[in-house]
Amino acid sequence: MKSPANFLLLLVIPLNFFILGSSRLGACIRTTALQGSILALVSLLVHPVTAHTLFLAGAALALKGLLMPWLLFRAIRQVQIRREIEPLIGYVPTLLLGTLAMAGAFIFSDLLPLIEAHRGSMIVSVGLATLATGFLVLATRRKALTQVLGYLIFENGVFIFGMLLAEAMPVIVEAAVLLDLLVAVFIMGIVINQISREFPTTDMENLSSLRE
Repeated sequence: MKSPANFLLLLVIPLNFFILGSSRLGACIRTTALQGSILALVSLLVHPVTAHTLFLAGAALALKGLLMPWLLFRAIRQVQIRREIEPLIGYVPTLLLGTLAMAGAFIFSDLLPLIEAHRGSMIVSVGLATLATGFLVLATRRKALTQVLGYLIFENGVFIFGMLLAEAMPVIVEAAVLLDLLVAVFIMGIVINQISREFPTTDMENLSSLRE
């Protein structure tokens, strides 16, 4: 199953680049949802299909591919924001940083002493590249909605690494991780709503001015 799984994991890389280079929030949400759906499918390919892996894939698909994108689309309709206009770092420099980070991820993963079962797999390299993408989005974007997307992408990187331990980790741990992710999105939704009520924009810089 390595070849189909590796092919799907490689599809995550251009999705990462698209998110780093796009200012359209709707397109970025759809891309993040597609990325989460791909990872849900990959989790079924890298391990034997059991009740455990079916639960993991189903929960990931429901939350990453359906529920959280729906919540984010609802948020952008409420705050009436469609684009990230003025990021902290421009899109071209962000893409260059992303290219360096992803190249470094692939180089570093080749140097790791992986066990035989994981050699030839793209899990580590794509996981590192996705973590770097999420960090760059969090570090370079101003809008609260884009910050939520960065968090989701970062968690996708954590999810990829979790595939290495899918058979060893109990279902309750994975359920807790997905629940934490859902709670975090709800919290960020509340923050976005509060910012939109108090200020004309949803820049994260306005968080320092919020009061109870």
